Amino acid sequence: MNMPMTKVLFATFISLTMLLQGCASSLTGETYSRSEARRVQQVQYGWVEAVNPVVIEGRTDSPLGAGVGAVVGGIAGSEVGGGKGKTLATVVGAVAGGIIGQKVEEGATRKQGQELTVSLENGQTISVVQEVDAGGFFQPGERVRVLRQGGTARIVR
Repeated sequence: MNMPMTKVLFATFISLTMLLQGCASSLTGETYSRSEARRVQQVQYGWVEAVNPVVIEGRTDSPLGAGVGAVVGGIAGSEVGGGKGKTLATVVGAVAGGIIGQKVEEGATRKQGQELTVSLENGQTISVVQEVDAGGFFQPGERVRVLRQGGTARIVR
């Protein structure tokens, strides 16, 4: 493979990684989707009983990572050999690139999360998993608000 093609593939890979990170939706307690705006939420107060760090898996349902990976892999494979060997290398490169692209997307969209166990004022105990926000991990004993909207709950300071 010649040097300019290597640079193009590397730049494409870096661009893909940055794009995937930008596409990842946030799961913090302070981030709302457009459809959640201006909807009534039930508010309850409570205290954090326990905090456990968890990993929130990255996306694997988007065709973006696999698609871009397949294109990049196919281009890289097409630079190898000639004739039928070149065709085979292109196909193998596209398949391998698709698999690698999907793994890159999953890794790029993986998030640090926290499982929060909260004792509510009404005596009920609940657990919610959400992404760690800029404020960091909640602390046991911290007073919090639990916001519920349909089947979704979030914990905020």
